Amino acid sequence: MPKAPASTRRFNPNVAALAYDGLCTFEFSCVAEVFGLPRPEVGANWYRFCTSALKPGRVRGQYGLSMQVDAGLRRLTRAGTICIPGWQGIDVPVPDAILAALCEAYRCGARLLSICSGSFVLAATGLLDGKRATTHWRYADTLQQRFPRVRVDPQVLYVDEGQIMTSAGSAAGLDLCLHLVRRDYGSEVANQVARRLVIAPHRDGGQAQFLQRPIEVAERNSVSVLMEKIRRRLNEPLRISQLARLAMMSERTFMRRFRAATGLSPVEWITGQRLERARELLEGTRLSIDQIAARTGLGTASTLRHHFRRKVGVSPVEYRRRFSRRQHDASHLVG
Repeated sequence: MPKAPASTRRFNPNVAALAYDGLCTFEFSCVAEVFGLPRPEVGANWYRFCTSALKPGRVRGQYGLSMQVDAGLRRLTRAGTICIPGWQGIDVPVPDAILAALCEAYRCGARLLSICSGSFVLAATGLLDGKRATTHWRYADTLQQRFPRVRVDPQVLYVDEGQIMTSAGSAAGLDLCLHLVRRDYGSEVANQVARRLVIAPHRDGGQAQFLQRPIEVAERNSVSVLMEKIRRRLNEPLRISQLARLAMMSERTFMRRFRAATGLSPVEWITGQRLERARELLEGTRLSIDQIAARTGLGTASTLRHHFRRKVGVSPVEYRRRFSRRQHDASHLVG
C-alpha cells in the first residue's frame, strides 16, 4: 500500500493538470500516465487526477486532437499538486486569470510542477523569482533574459525547489513526475511505476540534458558493463585508476568516455549511486547511519550526512522519518 509522507501538514493527493488550447500532448500524457492511471499494484491510496482549464469544456491539442476538460480554474484551489505540461508557445502571453489562480493555489500550499515551456507560465507568476529553475535547453536563454530574477540552469533534467518544480524537455517531465512519486511514496512505489512505464526508475535531476556527441554502440556498451560492475561493488573503495583498468582504457580515455556516455564524471556518478543505495537502506532497513555509510562506500556517517544534505536536501535521519516503510501508516492522510 502507498504510504503518506510523515509531515505536520496533511497530504493532499489531488493532482490537477492545466489544459489549454494548443495543449502540448506528449507532456500532458506524461502527467496523466504517472498521476492519472489507476495503480492497483500499489493499492487504492493513489493520486486523484483531474484536468483544469481557463474555462471547462473542450480544448484543442496538438496533432489535431481535442479533449474535454473536467473543470475550470476553481478546481486548482483544491489541488495538492498542479502540473503545467508545457505552454502554447514561449511568446504566447499567459492569461491573468491563470496566473492569479496559480498564485492563490501556491499560497494555499499546492505544489507547482512544470514541464518544458511550462516554466514560462511559472516564471510569469513571479513565484520563480530568486529560485533555481530549468526548461528545455533551447528556451533557457530566452527564459533567463525575460525573467532575470529566475536562476535558470540550462544543464539539468529537473530542479526541485520544494513547493515548486521545473523540468527540461518532454522526457525529463517523466523523470520529474517519478521524482515526485518518490518524494510522496518512497522508492519502492516509484520503481513499480517506472517498471509499468518501462523506463529507468531514477535519473538524477542534476544529470545533463543532452550529451555533446553521439556515443558509439560499442563504447556505450563497454561503459554500461562497467557501470553494472560498479553498482555491485559500491561498498568498496573505487579509484579512477582501478576503474580505468577494469574498462581496459587509459585514465584519460576512461574519464572522457564515461562523461560522454553519462553526462557525469565517474566520481559524480558513483556518489549518486551510493546515495541512491543509501536511500533504499534508509527506507527499508533498521541499519544505523554508520552501517549504511559503510555498506554504500561512503565511509563515515559524517560523509553520508554531508552528501545526503547536499543532494537530497535533508539529513538521513529526517529522510528515514519521512519515508521509512516501517514507520508509516498504511493509509493516506487526505487533505
